This record gives sequence, structure tokens and C-alpha cells, in this order.
Amino acid sequence: MREIKGWAKWPISICLTAIALFHLYTAIFGVYQPRIQRGVHLMVLLPMAFLLFPATRKSPVDRPTALDVGLAVLAVLPPLFIILANDRLNLRFALLDPVQPIEMVLGALNIALVIEALRRAVVPAMAILVGVFFVYLFAAPLLPGIFYNKPMPIARAIEINYLITNAGIYGTIVGVTATFVALFVIFGSFMQNTNTGEYFTDLAKKLAGSGPGGPAKIAVISSGLFGSISGVAAANVYATGVFTIPMMKRLGYRSQFAGAVEAAASTGGMLMPPIMGAGAFVMSEITGIPYLQIVIAALLGATFYYVSLVLRVHFAAMKDGLVGIDEASKVSMKQLLRDSYQLIPLVLLVWLLVEGYSPFIAAVYAILATFLLSFVKKKTRLTPKRLYETFRLSGQNLIMIAISCAGAGIIVSIVTYTGLALGIATVISTWSGGFLFPALFLVMFTSLLLGMGLPCTPAYIIAVTIGGPALMAMGIDTLPAHLFTFYYAILAGVTPPVCIAAYCGAAIAGSKPLGTGFEAARLAIVGFVIPYIFVYNRALLMQGTFVEIITLIALITVAVTFIAAGMRGYLTRALKPMERAMVMAFGVALVFFATKPHVINQVGWRIGILVVAVAMIAFSVVRKRMSTEPVVAA
Repeated sequence: MREIKGWAKWPISICLTAIALFHLYTAIFGVYQPRIQRGVHLMVLLPMAFLLFPATRKSPVDRPTALDVGLAVLAVLPPLFIILANDRLNLRFALLDPVQPIEMVLGALNIALVIEALRRAVVPAMAILVGVFFVYLFAAPLLPGIFYNKPMPIARAIEINYLITNAGIYGTIVGVTATFVALFVIFGSFMQNTNTGEYFTDLAKKLAGSGPGGPAKIAVISSGLFGSISGVAAANVYATGVFTIPMMKRLGYRSQFAGAVEAAASTGGMLMPPIMGAGAFVMSEITGIPYLQIVIAALLGATFYYVSLVLRVHFAAMKDGLVGIDEASKVSMKQLLRDSYQLIPLVLLVWLLVEGYSPFIAAVYAILATFLLSFVKKKTRLTPKRLYETFRLSGQNLIMIAISCAGAGIIVSIVTYTGLALGIATVISTWSGGFLFPALFLVMFTSLLLGMGLPCTPAYIIAVTIGGPALMAMGIDTLPAHLFTFYYAILAGVTPPVCIAAYCGAAIAGSKPLGTGFEAARLAIVGFVIPYIFVYNRALLMQGTFVEIITLIALITVAVTFIAAGMRGYLTRALKPMERAMVMAFGVALVFFATKPHVINQVGWRIGILVVAVAMIAFSVVRKRMSTEPVVAA
């Protein structure tokens, strides 16, 4: 992104600040009609993609070119028309009334500009993906089988992407971005500019910094806390990785491992309640399931993901003899307690949501609390200048999200109005032979493939539009079906070969990008397993009796421990190859049992599994003591 200098700096800065204030205003006083709310949202943010993101590597990095300014001016026109024509468009019969020539021209322009903005501001891969789907719209009559669709006139193709509000550029997806997501982006910017991220790191240092592998545990904990708010894995890697990766390397971790730990931890932040990188709000809007219900259902899975990461880095540190950070590098407990007020906005947010307040109200009060608490210390005080910068940063952070969701809206529109989603669901059901596990595997593969290189929110939207109907056709309820695709759309960030979060970690660590990606995927292995468990066993979604949930928690805790030990070759001591295989096999067996609630909820099986786990750990402890006892000469 450009660092604008000269005449263009202030107009751009004012526009970014204004759009953030607009979203805060509408959150407090009420949102406008869909086309107006979404139109204003894109009327400001779409031009910013051309002014702030260069067209090529040779383009100026400190100022927009004449072409950029021209494209930015053109980008204002389609949303402005939508806003001005709102009353007439509200009375229009979609797919029946003719599309006017001016609507044809502006709609085609809007689609082309969104694709170019995706190429610049998001990733070229997403621009290509949207382009492929748009080409499919016209090539479908020539294709066989499920890919066939009757010819669609150009006017209707533009209409479904430009004029309607249930899909397309100004559809529901952009509507979520222009309301809930925008507000939480503002909240994240307030926390970022009041040094809350720094407090997360200091807290992680105190909690886990002294033990073996302390720096890596700091990376895991701080990235998980910050990642839930930031919403973009790559941004999270750069926000926390610039501190944690050098710290890990200084204390003996390999560069590749350090980059992989940060990538896996940062990616998992989007799975971590309460905010889940804004994914929970999008999921709530798409499914109609209350936000709080989604957060509660996602809590255990995200917790086990981070428990597995902590165990992996702990076993790695124990095996390689790596120590923690020194006391001089840590903040005192007294200072941590004194600064703990910085967590009040986050706690307030969660409490208001639990009490049943809307996400709008909860976020507004959390932003207000952050603003007021910033005056406790001079260093964090939000003076008028810093407050202006915070709103400017909020608007800047919204650009990529707004553009990517507009692109996702185009794909959703095409997939919906051509019936492609139902066709793919039929293929998955046919290829799986009607069995659930193969169908889950195919949807996992599809979600990982579609999510590669994309930001988390549009990756989830595209994946669930295609994979969701297939799962629900197999009898999976809406919530687990959406969470299943959500997990893999997020984990695409650490799935080779296009693992953006891992590439960012490698850039900081100075390691090989692809090697870092493979190591990050291995670290995140439990994340790839969790969705299968909650599809088969709803207790992982906090749906079941207290005993069933506790039983599953105990079982997965042991399973995660043994899988981490088996993959690293260390439990209470270094494991021999045969012991490592046995430990790994036992952990995998426990995962298998976790998907069989009718088995593990029987008392006999619970006791048996517990006895075997205790026996294996006891055996490892005894062997460790025997190997360390001195040999007495005869």
C-alpha cells in the first residue's frame, strides 16, 4: 500500500476518517436503507483501492497516477447512482423489469472496477476467481452436466450483480461489512492505538514466558488474543510477529519453526471467540443463528486448537533444551495488574453480548469504554490528533474487507442464480456414495482450495456458498455445516502451496516460504481434525448434557496431548520411534472415539480410555526416571 505524500494525502485521509465516522454514526442512530448504507460504504472505499494501491510494481509508491485518479472518479459513479435511484429501485420488480441503458453501463463499470480493485488491494488470485465465475456465467450453456445453465442475457447478468440487494456487489455480504464488521474494525483500531496489543504480549510473557519455549508460547497466546480482533491473518502476523519471531530466534528456535508458529497462531485467531475476525457476524447474518450461539459453539474447538499449539511448542522446547525469556524482559505482575484496565472494553463487549444486547450496542459501548480508558495514561491518551488517526486507520483497514466482500458477493450471486451450488452439492453426494465422511472430505478439499490466498471473510462466504448446500443435503444442521466450511476457509492460510500467513511469517523469520508453510500446517493439524469431531459429536459445540461435554473435553485433551507428543517425539522424555508411533496411534484412536458419542458416553468406555491414558503416561515417566538414574558399579 502506498504511503501518500503531497496534495493527495489530506483528501484521502479525510475520506477514510469520514467513512469510519459514518459507520459509527449509523450504528448509534440507525442504519440507512440497504442500497444507501452499502452505496455510501463502497462509494468511499472502492475509489480508495485505486488511490492507495499501485497498479504495478513500477507505479509510484507515494502518490496516485492520473490513471489511478481517473479510475477512482469512475468508481464513485455506480454506487452514487444506486443511492440516488434508491426509491425507484425499491419499487422495481427484480428479474422482471427491464434494465435501463444507464444501469447497464454503470453495472458493467462497477463489476470491472471491483475486479481490478481486487487485483490491487486484495490478491490477484481473488480477481482471477471472480473473473472465472463471471466467464462461467456466459460459458455455462456450452458446458455439460451440472455445469450447464441456460443462456443468461447480459442485462440479467448485470442486474443480479448490480441492482439487487440479496446478492451481488450491493448484496447481503457487503451489507454485513457495512454494518457489523465495520463497527468491529473501528473497535480493533481503537484497541490497537491504545496499545492493547502490547498489553496482550506483556500478559503472555508473564503467563508463559519463563517456562521452556516461553517465546513461542508468547507468540501463540498473544496472536490468539490479537487475531480474534484483527480479522486478517497476514496483518496479525506482522502486528505480533515482528516481536515474537526475533524473540524465538534469539533463544534458539529454528527460523522456519519460529515463522510457522506465528503463522499458525495468527491464523487461529479468526477461529477464536468472541469476535472471530468478524466471521461470527457474517455467519449470523447468513444463517439467522444468533451471534452468541455461534460464539459459544466455536469456543471449545478454538480452545483445543491453541492448547495443541502450546503443547507442540512446549514439547519442542523440552526436546531441544530451549529456555524461556529472562525476568528482565518481563513486565512485573504489579504493572500488569495496574494496566489490566485495558481489558475492560473486551470484557464489557463479551458481557453485553451475553446479556443479550445487540452487537451494535455492545461494540459502541466497547469503543466508548476504550476511548475513556485511554486517558488513564498519557502514552495511550486519544488526543484529537490521535483520535483522527484512529478513525483514519479504521477506514484504511476497511478497504480490503469491503472490496473482497463485494467480490465474494459477485460469486455468491452467480452461484445462486445459475444453480451451480445445488449442482456441486449433487456431485459431492454422488461421489461420496451417500456416505458422510467422503462428503466431508470433499467439502474440506473444496473449502481449502477456494480459501487459498483469500482473506478469511470472503473465503468463508465463497466456501459455504458452494460446500454448505452439500453438507446440509447430507443431513448436517446449519450451524455445524457453516462452522465446518469456516474452519477450512480459515486454515487455507497455512495450507501449502498458497499459504499467505506462512509466507508472511517466513518473510519476518528469513526462512523458506514453502517450508514454513508445511511446518505451519503440521502445527495446525488439530485444527484440521476438530471440524470432523463436531460434525459427528455435537458436544464439542456445547450441545449436550454437562456429563457429555465434560467427557468429550477430557477425551480430546488427552488426544491432543498424545498427538502433539507423537508428532514431536517427546512426552515426559524423548520417545523412541516405536514409542512415538504408539503414542501417535493412541491419540488418533481417541479422536476416532470422540466422533462416536454413543460409545464414549458409556461409563465402561470412559473408564477404560482414562486407564489406558494414565498407564501410558506413567510408563513414560518411569522410563524417564530409569534412564536418568546413575548406574552403580558392582
